[in-house]
Amino acid sequence: MDYSTAPRTADLIQDLNLISHPEGGYFAETDRQEVEVPSPYASGAPRSLATTIFYLLTASSPVGVIHTNKSITMHVHHSGRAEYTLITPSPTPDTPPTIERVVMGPNARAGERRQLLVGTGVWKMSRLLPEDLDASKENLERTGCLITEVVVPGFHWEDHHYLTRKGLEELFVANPEGAKEFLPHVKHE
Repeated sequence: MDYSTAPRTADLIQDLNLISHPEGGYFAETDRQEVEVPSPYASGAPRSLATTIFYLLTASSPVGVIHTNKSITMHVHHSGRAEYTLITPSPTPDTPPTIERVVMGPNARAGERRQLLVGTGVWKMSRLLPEDLDASKENLERTGCLITEVVVPGFHWEDHHYLTRKGLEELFVANPEGAKEFLPHVKHE
């Protein structure tokens, strides 16, 4: 992807009032609906109807660690490209989880997607594509991916969990070798 005409990520961070995200990248909450609903994913606990954030990966913070939300999350692409890895736990311990990789980007003909719905209980991580980082060495200050995330019912930190090494091992109990590629992307305890 050609990033030569993309906005500088430092400008996006400043213009959109983004701050460092604990999972990697940058974010800003842009909306939290005042109306609350009982969340079917949090034992009926009241949650905002929906929340919305900007989320930005940059060359200096190119990876979001593996995490899950109890609520569903709609991702909407704005600029750049990023690969999302989705890990759906197996219903039985003797079967490995399902792994899906989706590139969010502007090129639908190449299979890139502008929208991605991630369901409840699905582990996800995001990263800038290595080939984009390699190809745009002269434009690293412009290399990034900006998306919007809409969480329904709204986001609450208590509904968010990072994958730890122990959790990764439990997730891949049927295929321990399959866990190795994800080890660098778990939250260190």
